[in-house]
This record gives sequence, C-alpha cells and structure tokens, in this order.
Amino acid sequence: MDVYFLNLKDTEANLLDRFAKIIILFGIILVITGIIIYFGKRIGLGSLPGDIVIRRKNLVIYIPIVTSIIISIILTIILNLLFRK
Repeated sequence: MDVYFLNLKDTEANLLDRFAKIIILFGIILVITGIIIYFGKRIGLGSLPGDIVIRRKNLVIYIPIVTSIIISIILTIILNLLFRK
C-alpha cells in the first residue's frame, strides 16, 4: 500500500498553500469591494433608477436592487476571468 510512503510534510505544505491562496483571494475581494464603495458614489452607484428609497419621519429604508445586480455582474465577470481554466 502507498499509505506507508505518504509524506506528511508535503500534505501539510499543500494545505498551507491552499489556505494562503484562499486568504489572498479574500483580500483581493475586499480590495475590489473597497474600491467599488469608495468610487461608487462618484460613478452613480447607489442612486440608480430601480434602487428603492423609503423615507418616513424618523426612518430611511434603502434597497439597492439595481446597484446590487450591477455589482454582481461585475464581480461575476472578474471572478470568471480569474478562475478560467
């Protein structure tokens, strides 16, 4: 059986490599999200037609439907380009 020849250090190294890649991916997603939030108001995200704003006396409810769809499309395209095989 090949089980006896399993090098545990190689397995741990592969696990750490995968974990490092996941952490880097989360960092990239956070940076992209930060850029979208920072520059979003300047390019009109958040005030698009289709975004619902309900204002009452002491209450404001904001539902960014169209903005969410656009951000979802942009992130889908970016992630598909990154993970294309």
